[in-house]
Amino acid sequence: MSAFSRRVLLDGVWPASAAAAVASLLASRQAAAAEPQSSSAAEKIIVGLIGTGGRYQTFVNEFARRQDVQVAAVCDVDEARRAAACELVASMLGHRPQAYGDFRRVLDEQAIDAVFVATPHHWHCPIAVPALLAGKDVYVEKPASHVFREGRLLVDAARKQGRIVQHGTQMRSSEVTAAAGEVLASGLLGEIKMSKAWNLQRHAHRQPAQDAPTPAGVDYDMYLGPAPLRPFNPNRFHGSWNWYRDYGNGDIGNDGVHDLDMARWGLGVSTHPVRITAHGSRIDLEGEREFPDNMLVAYQYAEGKVLIYEDRGWTKNGMYGFDSGNAFYGSEGTMIFSRRGYFQVYLGAANEPGPTMRGGTGIAEHVADFIECVRTRRQPVASAEVAHLTCGLVHLGEIAFRTERVLHFDPQTEHIVNDEQADRMLTKPYREPWGLPAQIV
Repeated sequence: MSAFSRRVLLDGVWPASAAAAVASLLASRQAAAAEPQSSSAAEKIIVGLIGTGGRYQTFVNEFARRQDVQVAAVCDVDEARRAAACELVASMLGHRPQAYGDFRRVLDEQAIDAVFVATPHHWHCPIAVPALLAGKDVYVEKPASHVFREGRLLVDAARKQGRIVQHGTQMRSSEVTAAAGEVLASGLLGEIKMSKAWNLQRHAHRQPAQDAPTPAGVDYDMYLGPAPLRPFNPNRFHGSWNWYRDYGNGDIGNDGVHDLDMARWGLGVSTHPVRITAHGSRIDLEGEREFPDNMLVAYQYAEGKVLIYEDRGWTKNGMYGFDSGNAFYGSEGTMIFSRRGYFQVYLGAANEPGPTMRGGTGIAEHVADFIECVRTRRQPVASAEVAHLTCGLVHLGEIAFRTERVLHFDPQTEHIVNDEQADRMLTKPYREPWGLPAQIV
């Protein structure tokens, strides 16, 4: 079933121009989706998959729906996961890839056109940047960067090498986002002056655990990579590494980055904010984590627009029926939007219902967009520049929370003004030999 045969709901009072544009958009996407793909081996895109956790299955599922992708290599520091990943490719795609424990072996494969990076966050740029410099195109899972400066390196490496980067914020590719964009552009809501992102998902956290021997078959030194050297601890490994700053980014950089991406998109801003404030704390004290379980961040842009982010990791109660969502506030109305595949417009002081739509979440389309961009060399919908602007919100919000100060940020120089301590937090130390260059030259 295609994304367009899941019949979307298009109701309410549409301006004629927006209705026509959305109808044309959906028709063209449906026609493109119906075009047969070539099965010629000479036209196949050869890829390597680095990191074989939960996202790996999604990628393989999408490749199984296509005839133009071949998985030449898989890589993971865990031997058992590596073996299972090879079996999955063999069973679903009909060919067996090479298996590596060191991502550099994947980058050495000259036949590989592109790599998919789905590791813990601290490895995203230390793999993606060398991959770009080695001439590979890169699909990197969110957040593209673990700290702010990595995002600049990603942008500069992609530009220098003329390579393609797709960030794993897949709602950018949904037909729902495209249709919502047409409504926003139509002027129906007036000027969008403020947006809000929320991420309200209950998380369970492990109790503190003792350090333990490294599991058999795991290259723990490679797992740590640029992170500080410390004994193996099961809480900091499969399934829960995101709650520790050495490897992850907490709620705001996990699912929150999806909602921040859509909030920035709907607000129509194409630079970094200039003023950032944040509050966070622990409400639910059960379990171990290094991040707050509730957070509020306000970002102000130079033109006066405001973006607000909120997460509550201790609750199951969403907003407007969605655990992850957005509100776009215009001078004439409001749009409620969710990356679960939905938007609803409310107009005027009485909040009269306007256009609404339900559809897909963009996963298949996002992978397809990347593959097509590898082939055609056009820029994808979630390029390195788009990723850096969105992930920058994650990192600036976290720095504002940790310093408990108002940050004043210069978007041109990408420095925090008059606060040396906060400015140093835009980057981090790296364990050798996994450091990144200060700049791409």
